Amino acid sequence: MAMRDIGPYAALVLRVTLGLMFIAHLYWKFEILPGGFDRWASGLVAAGYPAFVPWYVISAELAGALLLIPGIYTRWVSLYALPMMLGAAEFWLVRKGFYFTAAGKGEMGSGLVFKHRKGNGTGLGLIDFWTAI
Repeated sequence: MAMRDIGPYAALVLRVTLGLMFIAHLYWKFEILPGGFDRWASGLVAAGYPAFVPWYVISAELAGALLLIPGIYTRWVSLYALPMMLGAAEFWLVRKGFYFTAAGKGEMGSGLVFKHRKGNGTGLGLIDFWTAI
């Protein structure tokens, strides 16, 4: 199979993966989280987000779950969900730090640093491991 023939399959895998992620997040908000949607929404508002943000997040996750998997309006749904994804990244980056390392107590207490190779300046060189302090 030539590389140009796998493009649609790559898009399918990405759409289904993101759609399933949206389904998992919706399920978590409504079924697993103690206190459910009300607790989650009040937590966002308490964190300083406007009151419309929880409703926007639910609508974007619902649209992503229902429309991305079958491939309906994928570009429009992706554009609609993009601010939510950027907001989620910002939400956790501010609170937990990059790679969730907040003072070494996060999920990823260690990480990778790719050092630039000396010489001609191309490619990645050694990998340096460190433990977050």
